[in-house]
Amino acid sequence: MPYQRPWKSYQELLDLVKSRNMLVTDEPAALSYLERIGYYRLSAYWYPFREFKLEIVEGKGMVGVKQDTFVENTSFVDAAQLYVFDKQLRLLAQDALERIEVAIRVDIAHLLGERDTFAHHDIQNFHTKFAGRVNRHTNQSAFVDWQDKYAGLIHRSKEDFVKHYRITHGNELPIWVATEVWDFGALSQLFSMMKVPDQQKIATKYGVNDFKIFSSWLRSLNYLRNLVAHHSRLWNRNVIDQPKLPKLGEIDWCDGFIGKADLIAKPFLLFAILRHIMKIVCPNTEWHVRLQTHLNAFPEVNSNRKVSAQDLGLSEDWESWWE
Repeated sequence: MPYQRPWKSYQELLDLVKSRNMLVTDEPAALSYLERIGYYRLSAYWYPFREFKLEIVEGKGMVGVKQDTFVENTSFVDAAQLYVFDKQLRLLAQDALERIEVAIRVDIAHLLGERDTFAHHDIQNFHTKFAGRVNRHTNQSAFVDWQDKYAGLIHRSKEDFVKHYRITHGNELPIWVATEVWDFGALSQLFSMMKVPDQQKIATKYGVNDFKIFSSWLRSLNYLRNLVAHHSRLWNRNVIDQPKLPKLGEIDWCDGFIGKADLIAKPFLLFAILRHIMKIVCPNTEWHVRLQTHLNAFPEVNSNRKVSAQDLGLSEDWESWWE
């Protein structure tokens, strides 16, 4: 069905949510939020406050259907505070992701570079099965897909060091230079193609006994990185690219998530992975303390529909192992 809703002014948008039972105590401030952040982005934060109504749906019976109206005492401030909380959460994620990305770039470059200056261009340096797996969308091997991605990153790079190396030494960059143009996706994809002993060596450095678990962590952290880069909502989100977990007892803090699909599908597990790796990348880090403080400062809402930091998927007694 074609989209048919008409354009509305900021005042009309504010009047719309007011007509749906949202309390607006400071109209100038609310209009400022709409002008700076946008109705659609803010709507993700007031969505949980919408009323449910049981309706009969053919073939499904009685189901709960979201209404346009809000539950009693829902205020514009509730959504605004959740937005600010989530923005600060993204900034914390970005800080950890940057440090982890840089550290693992170095790990890969140092390991592969020892045997081949241009290791990233030679499929012999990678696992035959992993690198040769055909992508049904591109009809190319994973290795060829990665080479295409890397070429695109080089082409788009504006870094002076890339120009310098290409002018001075030719088009090919040694792996310890090439890693500087990789994004988290390129890093994760290359890691997944590496030979098992190479993947395992890096995984072991970060306290993970199974390289496949660590590879899935990198893939999930890339998913998180993409959410952060696009300013997407983290709070109350269902995670699409979910990480694998080790066997019970291998990593103590993971035990609280094993077998709990509802927690695995939420972002807090990804933050727990960030904490785990950050403690090895930066042993004296206070990052996890800052995150804990932020989670404990979750805003109180006026709405009769209560929300909390638990909507991120906090495991039971998480603070007992967080330190």
